[in-house]
Amino acid sequence: MSIDIPFIWIAFKEIIKALPITLILTIVPLLVGFLIGMGVAFVRIYKTRFLYQTANGYVSFFRGTPIIMHIMVIYYGVPFLVDRVSSKFELNLVSSKIPIILFVLIALSLAAGAYLSEIIRSGILSVSKGQLEAAYSVGMTKFQAMVRIVLPQALAQSIPNFTNVFVGFLHTSSIAFLVSEKELTGAANIVASTNLKFLEAFIAAGIIYWGLTIIVEGISFLLEKRVTSYSRGGVS
Repeated sequence: MSIDIPFIWIAFKEIIKALPITLILTIVPLLVGFLIGMGVAFVRIYKTRFLYQTANGYVSFFRGTPIIMHIMVIYYGVPFLVDRVSSKFELNLVSSKIPIILFVLIALSLAAGAYLSEIIRSGILSVSKGQLEAAYSVGMTKFQAMVRIVLPQALAQSIPNFTNVFVGFLHTSSIAFLVSEKELTGAANIVASTNLKFLEAFIAAGIIYWGLTIIVEGISFLLEKRVTSYSRGGVS
């Protein structure tokens, strides 16, 4: 067996066309998940009545079960519910018209929310209570102290954890191929199957994933450097 080096470049050019879908499946769930995670984190920190146990259960379930299961349950479960509700209330809704990518985005967003809520919660708790007391002493409200004092520090300290989650979901997006969503891994599989050059195709896909990871880590490093310089009163 020999490796067709020139074909790696051919496969690379074909697979890279699926990059936009991979980025959508990574960035959108993380943005939505951040909003979910922020809300869940505050519910758990302040032990909001009626919501606290639900938030705990949500985090426990989505962190304690594999993401591929979330995708499959939503992929098969949501259409079932849509068809049942549509039939019962005589609505003009057909689950087959719902884009597959929407199911994947819902599943990934819910999973991202659970993971990010823990990162945000631990970041907030890491800020000393003395800073809150100092903020209150100068007349800040609890909301002002949280937004202006606590959250900036909590999020800055959590940059490495956010980076790990981003990279993790970048790689997890490959699961979408199981429900026929053509992202990078799906494109690699199609190229490999069509040309019967599996090794070369997946080497090309691996190079793309590796390159994206290096870019993300580089951006994270620059953000950490800037945040550290700012917190010390210097310049980056």
